[in-house]
Amino acid sequence: MNPVAPRHEAEDEEPEFKPLTPDQAREWRKRHPALSVWRLVFGQLVVGSMVTLLTWLITQDRAVAGSAAWGALCVVVPAALFARGMARARRSVSEVLAGLFVWEMAKIALTVAMLWMATRWLQSPSWPALLVGMVVTMKTYWFVLLVRPGVRKTD
Repeated sequence: MNPVAPRHEAEDEEPEFKPLTPDQAREWRKRHPALSVWRLVFGQLVVGSMVTLLTWLITQDRAVAGSAAWGALCVVVPAALFARGMARARRSVSEVLAGLFVWEMAKIALTVAMLWMATRWLQSPSWPALLVGMVVTMKTYWFVLLVRPGVRKTD
């Protein structure tokens, strides 16, 4: 008994690739506008500010709200550095990949340095508030991508 189902010749053929015409490409770009990375960074800044304000309203403690703000800044500042570094024009794929690697490592190093500085600059950091500020601000990417304007369904 052969456990493999018989294959048809049509399954062996790869689907034919058909490039878009200039009009189709223009229409596709109109339905899918590019999203600025700065919009994502700004969204993170807004959400981080909201988390800080909400933390202060709930706890009425400036130190806890400051920790939440520092957590948000530990996401926003490295993201802005990464965005600025990657915004430079690159000539080749290898330059883009090298830039991605270098700026991602710089982003991680800055985040770790800012977390270390929290122990020095904040009088008594609230680590739970700091982590909430970081996590909620990091998850802003998904929210900004979901609510981004301009993506239109096909007719």
